[in-house]
Amino acid sequence: MSYFRELPDLEYQSPLSHKHSSRDYVRVKNLFRRVKLLDWLQDKATLFDKFQIPEGGRPDTVAQLVYGQADYDWVVLLTAGIINVRDQWPLSNRDLYVYAENKYTTQNLNAIHHYETIEVKDQKGRLILPKGQRVDSNFKIVVSSGSSYTGVGAYENQIFAPDSTGEINPVIGVTNYEYEAILNEEKRQIYLLKAGYLQQFLNDMRVIMNYDRSSQYIDNKLIRTENTRLIGP
Repeated sequence: MSYFRELPDLEYQSPLSHKHSSRDYVRVKNLFRRVKLLDWLQDKATLFDKFQIPEGGRPDTVAQLVYGQADYDWVVLLTAGIINVRDQWPLSNRDLYVYAENKYTTQNLNAIHHYETIEVKDQKGRLILPKGQRVDSNFKIVVSSGSSYTGVGAYENQIFAPDSTGEINPVIGVTNYEYEAILNEEKRQIYLLKAGYLQQFLNDMRVIMNYDRSSQYIDNKLIRTENTRLIGP
């Protein structure tokens, strides 16, 4: 990940047992130096493209596809607002199955996780019930007697006729595995900085990463922390 090449350095007193003197320092990357996109920039459609992460895609393969270099994987994560790759990046189908199996056990993969409404329209195409609302298994709505209602999408051929009480029960059970698959699929859609703005983004980031002058300042890419071994009581 080339992100670490962009970080400035800092020197701090050496903790190594084989140091030559108390004046020795260790030079490391300043991991506390971070950048984030300004909140208002994330709403600018002209700067970002909607991107669907393909099956088995990784940050580096997405970076190769979008920016032509795999080591811009950190740009993918940063502009997509992803901090924890383990939790926020979609799993492959195989890894998703293993994850769900470990979470619910094999016997419970197809057990019902919750119930949701099916989108339903009347004979004139008017929306009667939106989909995806969590409900109880016996959830019902009152409709006009003598009319039939049809499901939408995957249930477009399903007809709901009112029972003797004038109600229909447009509900479907979502299994544990289906629930995890839905959550995983939602992670596939991200927004990425357009390739045409990449160089400007890198230039601006490098300026932001520079140090301002201070008592610790060595140069714009290096600061030195206080050495407590050189300070008297």
